[in-house]
Amino acid sequence: MSGYSFEKNFPVLYSDCDHKDEVRPSALLNFAQEVAGQSADELKFGYKDTIIDRCGFFIATTCCEILSPIRVGDILHFSSWPLTPRHGIFERDYAVKRGEETVALLASRWCLVDLDTQKILPPERLKAHAACPYRDERVITPDWSLPKLRGEGKEIYSMQTRLSHCDHFRHVNNAKYADFFMDCFSEAELENKSVKSFRISYVKQVKAGEEVAFFRKDFEEGTAIEACVNGEATTRFFVAFKGANE
Repeated sequence: MSGYSFEKNFPVLYSDCDHKDEVRPSALLNFAQEVAGQSADELKFGYKDTIIDRCGFFIATTCCEILSPIRVGDILHFSSWPLTPRHGIFERDYAVKRGEETVALLASRWCLVDLDTQKILPPERLKAHAACPYRDERVITPDWSLPKLRGEGKEIYSMQTRLSHCDHFRHVNNAKYADFFMDCFSEAELENKSVKSFRISYVKQVKAGEEVAFFRKDFEEGTAIEACVNGEATTRFFVAFKGANE
């Protein structure tokens, strides 16, 4: 691979892991979020650059493949770069290594949003767009689609979102949802399997104080979960697992 890449290491801490000392999907999303943000800062279209023009990047979808178990004590090396935007959609890929071994691959989609009107903006709105060293190399072929349950799933639980779940855009942060979704599984269900891949799509913002209900439906290839507010889907999740011996 050649061209621009933002590089950063993360130690995997106990707070990043589940009851089996394996990394939680939310931790991978947190790492990816930090990398995306710091890379955007470096390229002059980060939060401090865009907020001046009353716009910001909202994440739309993330796809992740976990190729090898990631555990407490691992040092993860992230490499990431933005791809050329298409039709107002910004994409970013991430390769994750432990030493020389590639242990995870991610791809994400973002939209540039006018913070006052909530309209999606074109790449030309960014002052740094013309000079950005976009790099059109993919680490995975992402499947951006997620199942829509349309009321067919079983309600697992509901909760009220709190201020601690929100970020500087005052909506629930993308990484928080992964924990909400994984809480739709019991400890017994997860004991002998690990996350192989997951996809998460953000349909509508959720603010602090809103009541969110989580609905689950199992398929042969994995499990779909939907977060709903007042019966309307706000976030979708699809996760596939592998057994302990796979």
